[in-house]
Amino acid sequence: MTSDGVVADEAIRAAWDSYRVLEQRTSAEERQEARQRIEGAVETYGREEVSRGTVFLVGVLTGYLIAEQPGGQDRLDPLSDLIPAVIRKLPAFKTADPAQVPMATGVLMAAAMGMDTVAWRDRFGEIPPQEALVHGFVLWLLADLFDSLAGRPGVIDQMMRETLDSMAAEQ
Repeated sequence: MTSDGVVADEAIRAAWDSYRVLEQRTSAEERQEARQRIEGAVETYGREEVSRGTVFLVGVLTGYLIAEQPGGQDRLDPLSDLIPAVIRKLPAFKTADPAQVPMATGVLMAAAMGMDTVAWRDRFGEIPPQEALVHGFVLWLLADLFDSLAGRPGVIDQMMRETLDSMAAEQ
């Protein structure tokens, strides 16, 4: 595990791949490639580091969603709009353990307050598998909300893949 809120790039990529596995628009071939990258990252960096990558991406997407919108559109208020919308939809994921929702809510709150979500979450120790699963669902819900607000399904996936490809090219 890395420290001080730093997450291995490959773990962040694998965390985004977990979104792609959940996303229905992902082709079977791309889904299989995503699963292989996840397995490789877990083998190399460990499940915990990939989970931390998901927490990192929850912070990134939350930041995007509450930032000033282009064209003068109103931004989402994190306390009255964003966090309740995400948390209310978590029960739709049948494998989401309700006992993990408080920590997922805490990560969203930390992001809304401009804190480093990984450093904030690290203070509480390792991320158990059931909690990691809930963070993955939160990531999917944030991505879906981003696409809905943009009016373009798949736009956040395209942006994230371009960003991750750019990061990989710089190494």
